[in-house]
Amino acid sequence: MADLSVCVAGVDLKNPVLTASGTFGYGREFAELYDLSLLGGIVVKGTTLEPRLGNETPRIAETPCGLLNSVGLQNPGVEKVIAEEIPFLRQFDTAVIINIAGHCLEDYGKIASRLDKVEGIAALEVNISCPNVKSGGMAFGTDPKVAAGITACVRQNCSLPIIIKLSPNVTNIVEIALAVEEAGADAISLINTLLGMAIDIEKKKPILANTVGGLSGPAVKPVALRMVWQIAKAVHVPIVGLGGILTASDALEFIMAGASAIQIGSANFFNPMAGPQIVEGIHEWLDQHGVKDIKEIIGAVNQ
Repeated sequence: MADLSVCVAGVDLKNPVLTASGTFGYGREFAELYDLSLLGGIVVKGTTLEPRLGNETPRIAETPCGLLNSVGLQNPGVEKVIAEEIPFLRQFDTAVIINIAGHCLEDYGKIASRLDKVEGIAALEVNISCPNVKSGGMAFGTDPKVAAGITACVRQNCSLPIIIKLSPNVTNIVEIALAVEEAGADAISLINTLLGMAIDIEKKKPILANTVGGLSGPAVKPVALRMVWQIAKAVHVPIVGLGGILTASDALEFIMAGASAIQIGSANFFNPMAGPQIVEGIHEWLDQHGVKDIKEIIGAVNQ
């Protein structure tokens, strides 16, 4: 069989299939269905310094070919994740990547410092699409200088590899990618969700209590693929692609566009076996096409 191993941000992965933060929890439910060691890595639910209850309900709404969510980073806080979730995940032969988020620059520095040197963590994925409370609610990821500042802050407080997760809700995502690369990012993941909305026409009000939410699923795939392709031509660090990946074919498109690894998000909600099925599907495609090593097709579209 073909070699599926890749290296992202200095982290060796047995295959390029990861889970997307917020769609896999901490893996406990999925571990009842299959061996999580089949995956290249697990990106856990977004983690903050203190526990968060998240936004008011309703906070999930289905859309044609997608899902709107405004969960609001509900999580038990970093201390409980360290004490309970990381030990559980360490039993599997897969890379454990902790997604971190914060309200302000100081939060990112503190949580990165707390997670540094914790046994069993392969890397941090930094969510820079959270509201920046100290800057009037602007998302960190929409300003190159702010995005670079968070990257530098995490870099200064942590020796772990860092993957910066970019927001697509910007005019020029390449500009943001170049800024975080220069500031010390070891890899870049994209895309986070697109900002969207749904309205209940009988009640004449938004379906989500938060009014707007993040759109994910198949509807965003063409946008995500285009952005991965753009950034792959501009940066020198590895890229992790995500956004509407349901099948091995979808995953291969992202890899050919320049992603060294991919993440499965919304697909986990309706097909909990999506991860191992995509790993198997990539194997089959490579074998059928006589490709001995998946690294041969990374960025094939730009070669």
